[in-house]
Amino acid sequence: MDFDHSQISKEKLSAVRRFMAEHVYPNERRYQEEISNGDRWKPLELIEDLKSKAKSEGLWNLFLPEVSGLSNVDYAPLAEEMGRVYWSAEAFNCSAPDTGNMEVLHMYGTDEQKERWLKPLLEGEIRSCFAMTEPEVASSDATNIRASIEPDGDEYVLSGRKWWSTGAIDERCRLAIFMGKTDESAPKHLQQSMILVPMDAEGVEVERALTVMGYDDAPNGHAEVVFDNVRVPKSNLLLGEGRGFEIAQGRLGPGRVHHCMRLIGLAERSIELMIKRANERIAFGKKLSEQGVVREWIARSRAEIDQARLLVLKTAWMMDREGNKAARKEIAMIKAVVPSMALGVIDRAIQAFGGAGVSQDFPLAFAWTTARMLRIADGPDEVHWASVGKMEVAGRES
Repeated sequence: MDFDHSQISKEKLSAVRRFMAEHVYPNERRYQEEISNGDRWKPLELIEDLKSKAKSEGLWNLFLPEVSGLSNVDYAPLAEEMGRVYWSAEAFNCSAPDTGNMEVLHMYGTDEQKERWLKPLLEGEIRSCFAMTEPEVASSDATNIRASIEPDGDEYVLSGRKWWSTGAIDERCRLAIFMGKTDESAPKHLQQSMILVPMDAEGVEVERALTVMGYDDAPNGHAEVVFDNVRVPKSNLLLGEGRGFEIAQGRLGPGRVHHCMRLIGLAERSIELMIKRANERIAFGKKLSEQGVVREWIARSRAEIDQARLLVLKTAWMMDREGNKAARKEIAMIKAVVPSMALGVIDRAIQAFGGAGVSQDFPLAFAWTTARMLRIADGPDEVHWASVGKMEVAGRES
């Protein structure tokens, strides 16, 4: 396996690092102040300014190979760099859920769908959400979903309650990709379809914002959304009836890898903060960094981050060479491994900071919450481990 990055990847990485140093790290406090001092759900002036800067510098839509010219292996260090500050990916138009939705439209959308929705998303003019998970069922098994997509003449009528639709509260959110059942009599993985729903369609109601361990994640947030007899044209259907699972697998593969790449960046930031703090603080007559237990925390964190990065790079390499389907076991492994790794590293960093680590004065508490959430988002650990085990056993039997 060759994990060497192309020349364009190295050049973009240098540019992203420079952008982060000049425009992102100095503005971390301003980001929080803009949210606290205004309407929490309004687009931030800071983000819009940074988007303009990033676009002008060619640091835009780097996640999409057909647009950026970057392979998955090439994109890995760029996503890692963005992940060091949880909100910075949006400045490069590389943040979820828009990246996954843009990939869906790019891979499966018609020319008309791409013109109406993909084009403004790629320009960063609008945002989108993904309406799949439901509060009434165990959505770790997506065959459980109850939302319906029923034909009526030239339209489909949609009904259902969704939640954890990230970004739906954002006033820039213009599009939802909705997953529901078109045929309950079909085989269980062919019952579901995906369809494009304008957020201003009659019957779409954003009911509330959900908090994650007490954080509301403004200005994007995570919404509970009701779709009450929403009518959309049949031309809004993606790919065809019964192909929702097929689309979901195409969407979630790259999305999971991107999450893991960014989480590695968050873990790297956390170990750096831990080391800095340990060198500055004295306890029991010597620096924390000279205490044996703290040195072990640092050493374990270094090893765990590097192990996880190698597995992510192997996965990205397989996706580039053999396609997402061929790398499905590796995609499942990294989605289970990386959030737990990041949680451990961030937890040690919090411990090194003491009370300050759980306060709003440092980014560690929110970083921990982000990593903890990602043990559930895009499928819980247990589902991924079950998939890996099943594939591993099948491979040994053949």
